[in-house]
Amino acid sequence: MRTIEQILKSAKTVAVVGMSNKPERASYEVADYLQSQGYEILPVNPAYAGQEILGRSVYATLQEAADALAKDGRRIDVVDVFRKAEDVPPVAKDAIHVRAGALWMQLGIENQVAADLARAAGLDVVMNHCMLVEHRKLGVQA
Repeated sequence: MRTIEQILKSAKTVAVVGMSNKPERASYEVADYLQSQGYEILPVNPAYAGQEILGRSVYATLQEAADALAKDGRRIDVVDVFRKAEDVPPVAKDAIHVRAGALWMQLGIENQVAADLARAAGLDVVMNHCMLVEHRKLGVQA
């Protein structure tokens, strides 16, 4: 399994599951920061599907986001989850299905069932860590 630093250094595309259009929400702040650092952000939230957040089209599902990238021969590198811990297993299954590289559960989010599913399928897994905090701490260049 790759380390947090390795994941952050190798990732180019980050699907943000549970993305909010409210600037005061953590998902918006983290996505805005990651985008400013050179990552391609893919907002995923069925409530905002078809709209734009941070100048990016919002997808209803991870599959829709993955399909959009697949047209250019690319894939989702990290699925960054901003959902309640009990809602993560279906997200993990979707991340496996779209062949994402990593499942990242944000600060305060841990689900061992989801982590075990993702790891068994070969995904890297991070729980209870914030991508923004870890990126700043490591000074990683995207």
